[in-house]
Amino acid sequence: MAPFGAFRPLVFLAGLVSCLAQDETCDAATGKCSSGPGEPHGGALVDLMVADATSASAATATLELSQRQACDVSLLINGGFSPLKGFMKQADYDSVVSNMRLASGHLFGLPVVLDVSDESLKGKKMLLTYKGSKLAVLEAEEVWKPDKVKEAKASYGTTSTEHPSVAELFADLGKFYVGGQLHGLMKGFDVVWGKGFNTPAQVRAALPAGKQVVAFQNRNPVHKAHFELLVHANKDVQNSIILVHPTCGPTQPGDIDGPTRIKTYEVLQEEPEYKKWAGENFRWSYLPYSMKMAGPREAIQHMIIRKNFGATHFIIGRDMAGTKSTLTSEDFYGAYEAQEMGKKHSQELNVKVVDYPNMVYVGMEHGNERGYIADVDAKAKGLKINKLSGTEFRKRLRSGEDIPEWFAFPKVVKVLRDGGDKIFL
Repeated sequence: MAPFGAFRPLVFLAGLVSCLAQDETCDAATGKCSSGPGEPHGGALVDLMVADATSASAATATLELSQRQACDVSLLINGGFSPLKGFMKQADYDSVVSNMRLASGHLFGLPVVLDVSDESLKGKKMLLTYKGSKLAVLEAEEVWKPDKVKEAKASYGTTSTEHPSVAELFADLGKFYVGGQLHGLMKGFDVVWGKGFNTPAQVRAALPAGKQVVAFQNRNPVHKAHFELLVHANKDVQNSIILVHPTCGPTQPGDIDGPTRIKTYEVLQEEPEYKKWAGENFRWSYLPYSMKMAGPREAIQHMIIRKNFGATHFIIGRDMAGTKSTLTSEDFYGAYEAQEMGKKHSQELNVKVVDYPNMVYVGMEHGNERGYIADVDAKAKGLKINKLSGTEFRKRLRSGEDIPEWFAFPKVVKVLRDGGDKIFL
């Protein structure tokens, strides 16, 4: 795997994208404009690493983290959740749940909390470990019992356990939350999460000077319509690079597991068609983030994270971070709620939302050099649109049936087929 700054573009996108911004990025508060990476959320990138490991010896309790919790710790330590300097205490938690803002007034999409089952941890220094690694020491300043019904309704828009994250909140997360200052013991992401995971500071250091940074996130393998959208985005946002930033932590049942997704991203870069059209204006990095499937609120959370990684623009697709009922398969959020939420807060965050109509395959005789065109243009011209649903795609993967090359890259398909049923969460 090449280092972050090397030319190994990676492109994928779930959803729709229509380009806004071809101008400079201007700070809403100061009026100053620039064309490079913007300031982190809150004005400064948080770094919670301690100078030495003596903090670990002072710990009076030890907690082995889940993968979801470990992702949160890694992002907190390295500034991904700036301006947070630890897990939220109750004042911040209550404010974010009720108003989507920290007690300081800073916008924040979702609570960042550490759930525990032991109320007696208050006042202790907690050593946080994950798979044998000492990640951090948490000063347990507060421990409280949250109102999870209120949290679910506010964060996810529902209290129904047909929403997978609401079901997890009620059934699996600890009864109490603990908040306080974190002291990092393991710098960077790669020691825990592997090669290709880069911190906000590492990403910012590798971004080319004077370029606008268009970030987007994905939790799925990359197919050709996704690639098409990013090729367009890079051309349409003037003087830009694309920061490809997939979340590779826990996600919802039915999704493809993180290691397999990473394999598909790696083999994608070997595809001749990919190399031909990708160009040199892409940067990529993996993100140790646990998806919440919280729709509009999670779109804000993603914007804030990517702002901390240096983004000036953020792609929000159709039903971003959405999910369906586990019983009826009905969507919990409207198709464009996440886009609307992102645009509502775009000026405050100083991150512009980028959106496009969907790109569809109509053949090279009707579309561009790769056979794609915007769906609105295809419909206006009465062109036949080639379609393959996600359900049909998975069916063909399992049965060995042909998957057309206009839909997916052959090497990506091979990785998924070789993985079999066990790759699905």
